[in-house]
Amino acid sequence: MHIIVVGAGKLGYILAEFLSQNDNNVVMIDSNERALERANNQLDILTFKGNGAQISVLESFKIKNADLLIATTDNDDTNMLICYLAKKLGCKRVVARIRDPEYSDQIDTLKKQLDIDYVANPELVMAKEISAHLLKGQALNMEEFAKGKVSIASYKVHELDGMEGKKVKDINIPKSVLMATILRDGEIIIPYGDTILHGNDTVYLIGEKESMSMFKSKRNSLEHNIVVKKTMILGGGNAAYYLAKKLLRNGVFVKIIEKDEERCGYLAQELPGALIIHGDATDPYLLTEENISEVDALVSLTGYDEENLLMTLLAKKYGVGKVITKVSRTNYIPIIEQLGINNAVNPVMITAGEIMRFIQGGRVVSLFLLLGGKAEVLELIAKEDSKVVGKPLAELGLPKGIIIGSIVQKGKVIIPDGNSVINPGDRLIVFCLQSEVVTLEKLFYKAKGGFIDELWDYYKGFRKSSSN
Repeated sequence: MHIIVVGAGKLGYILAEFLSQNDNNVVMIDSNERALERANNQLDILTFKGNGAQISVLESFKIKNADLLIATTDNDDTNMLICYLAKKLGCKRVVARIRDPEYSDQIDTLKKQLDIDYVANPELVMAKEISAHLLKGQALNMEEFAKGKVSIASYKVHELDGMEGKKVKDINIPKSVLMATILRDGEIIIPYGDTILHGNDTVYLIGEKESMSMFKSKRNSLEHNIVVKKTMILGGGNAAYYLAKKLLRNGVFVKIIEKDEERCGYLAQELPGALIIHGDATDPYLLTEENISEVDALVSLTGYDEENLLMTLLAKKYGVGKVITKVSRTNYIPIIEQLGINNAVNPVMITAGEIMRFIQGGRVVSLFLLLGGKAEVLELIAKEDSKVVGKPLAELGLPKGIIIGSIVQKGKVIIPDGNSVINPGDRLIVFCLQSEVVTLEKLFYKAKGGFIDELWDYYKGFRKSSSN
């Protein structure tokens, strides 16, 4: 596919990284030369310094032949304008990041009037996930597949009864649950029968939903038994607004600490049921004054990952039952693991996963990015001409980075072994390392050609004319 990404921030970079690894031709446009330089040095994409809202720039990169444009700049209005222009100029599909709560009630109208195919709102998606954890006890970063029949979730080994120090083949897990991978010291380990589990390992499990729920009950942690009645939110950005709104609707007392006085006024007006405190959320004295030890849950949503991590550790020290932190930088994942922080959410990865699912269209029913984007869990429907159909799994020669976690065959969930055979129409839940995505594509879909050389000639010609 010919794809144009406008905006070289965290979301734009992650999307460009994923898309460039799937034999797509990706162009990134931004006015920030430094951000473009990073992308150009680390990704196999074309980059251009310019204004993506200019028609001449879009036309120079053959927008009329583009399969997809994604607008991820920091300005919602700019993103909408870019998508509108791209569609008018012939782009097949467009995606806009729109985050402002003032637009949230009219997203459907905006999509229809501006002809936008998909709208991404990282803060809203993150707020939904956090509220589900606080109100329903659902595991953070948990995803459901096959219309709710299959789930994937992660757990710390030390939270699970009788697993630390044992070999994988000796642990007691339901037959309909598979351990797909282990995260240890920032490294991904594909487990075998003799793999020994360490206390600080994070294990990722795929299996039948009911069996996963039974497995969850084995946790040592009492966290899932806590009924959340009082919540403290640090930081008063859009994510805090969306989360507070959901919690208030469910009868939860909400206290928000925000250091910007004007923002406090806005929150007080828009969230009349919440208590808004003007102050520095990183001040331990203020948190003590506001009775941090008496809340059931603390959610740290400031704009700085470092502050969020520190506040999470402080909240744990004060004995807060449920503590959740926002971490936007994927390179902090090993640090989170070492600090023993279990409940971290990454709005960039969550949103990238949703956009990738939209991009994949009918080929991928569901997609879940995990381990900082180093791996994907996909729900695929086997086609008649797929290379995986009609052969025992043992004969497919799958690399160790591709694990078929479950097969849904005629409505029944099967945890496959080497003798399992995939039939056309089966739903497959597949764990795949990012390095093996291209291999997975070849197994399931016919390869597609590109026109990177032609695009590159256009790019060089445009840069030359722009410099004259």
